[in-house]
Amino acid sequence: MIRSIAAIYYAQLKTSLAVQFQYRMSLAIWMIGRVVQPLIYLVIWTTIARTRGGEVNGYTVGDFAAYFIMAMIVTQATFSWIMWEYDTIIRTGQFSFKLLRPVHPIHADVADNVAYKILTLIILIPAALLLAWLFPPTFNPQIWSLSAGVLAIGLAFVLRFILDWTIAMSALWTSRVSAINQTYELVFFFLSGYFAPLAVMPPAVQTVAQYLPFRWIIAFPVELSLGRLSPQEALFGFGMQLFWLLSALITLTFVWRAGVKQYSAVGS
Repeated sequence: MIRSIAAIYYAQLKTSLAVQFQYRMSLAIWMIGRVVQPLIYLVIWTTIARTRGGEVNGYTVGDFAAYFIMAMIVTQATFSWIMWEYDTIIRTGQFSFKLLRPVHPIHADVADNVAYKILTLIILIPAALLLAWLFPPTFNPQIWSLSAGVLAIGLAFVLRFILDWTIAMSALWTSRVSAINQTYELVFFFLSGYFAPLAVMPPAVQTVAQYLPFRWIIAFPVELSLGRLSPQEALFGFGMQLFWLLSALITLTFVWRAGVKQYSAVGS
């Protein structure tokens, strides 16, 4: 079973790489946006830090530089666009062809996502090095935190993809998916640590973020990779990632089964 799944992913990944490579200019444009966004936040927060005597809630100018450079890498490794595609896929009937395949449609979507990220590494790595040159970061990681950070990024990718794919399935019930997607993205924006380190956010926001999945997708891998967490905090973070991953898998299973029935009923 594992060997057959691996073969499916290998074949799908080769196809996805070939397709993605045909849209080289689009890849470059999208990546420019992914670099510009954290750059803007970095400039904003380093400016605020300088006006406040050099730091904000324990984050110095160098700490902000390290955080946003790492956040750019983690965001690129974990994001997906799947929520915005399934509205069209379902409305135009393309979903029927996906259901005819012998494997779950999510596998092809994962392969497409991974292929995109492999190709955009040629832009991401130079961009990170350029930002590190323009804004000298303060990096103090340890070997254990870097190793744990890689694992945390992998779990964050799986968690976010399952969450996004579950949200995407809302298109099986409603045509107003853009409002759902935008609300989800707005909440994610403020509670994940993407806009700013959660330590500089209001206490109420930090409390809410502690018990929702978004923090464990961006802020936790970033802070862990930078060596800002203790081993105990790292273990708690991994526990929260696994808790939300299990919850997301259970939710996706129910949503998928109900959604396919709904789609079949409409199609009949």
